[in-house]
Amino acid sequence: MGSAIGINFQPTGGGKAAITGDFVLIAREVNPVLKALREHGIEVTAIHNDMLDDQPHLYFMHFWANADAVKLAQGLKAALTQINIVKS
Repeated sequence: MGSAIGINFQPTGGGKAAITGDFVLIAREVNPVLKALREHGIEVTAIHNDMLDDQPHLYFMHFWANADAVKLAQGLKAALTQINIVKS
């Protein structure tokens, strides 16, 4: 149904990496995830909704960055701590 979080991480040399992907969020998760990404130099490129009558209402947040790989990994970790993930 297209409701999975996708994270792509590609080394670009010199300790840097390019990242892109998207988060699938409920409304109360949008601002905390946005803040966590931006605090780590990760640009949010879009926030949108694809469905009309979804319940709960889902938001898709796309991101991109090319910077220090460790800083970006820390930013993604910080963003992931802001969402309700069921751990197995």
